[in-house]
Amino acid sequence: QVQLVESGGGLVQPGGSLRLSCATSGSIFSINAMGWYRQAPGKQRELVAAISSDGGTHLADSVKGRFTISRDNAKNTVYLQMNRLKLEDTAVYYCYADLLSSYDSGFKRSWGQGTQVTVSS
Repeated sequence: QVQLVESGGGLVQPGGSLRLSCATSGSIFSINAMGWYRQAPGKQRELVAAISSDGGTHLADSVKGRFTISRDNAKNTVYLQMNRLKLEDTAVYYCYADLLSSYDSGFKRSWGQGTQVTVSS
């Protein structure tokens, strides 16, 4: 019933920028943390960035200084601004949201379907 729809992926040259968006919809009472994982073929899934309900953020060491995570609570949307992209940033990026479908349901993690980011010259 809850849906996360990602957008903004694509092909970009090294040093370029992309902005990923992840919009949540459906029966949502509240959202706690939101964030982004990524996974390249043959590699383990990696937590890229996370943001708490009050705006506190976490970034993986590999993207610090280049990526920024933000959220718009009014739109139930999380963003990932990616600057100075490198070849090793190439991966499928998955957003997630830890949310309540009702006030007493408990938090559950919902996932987007993934969006491809390819960094290539």
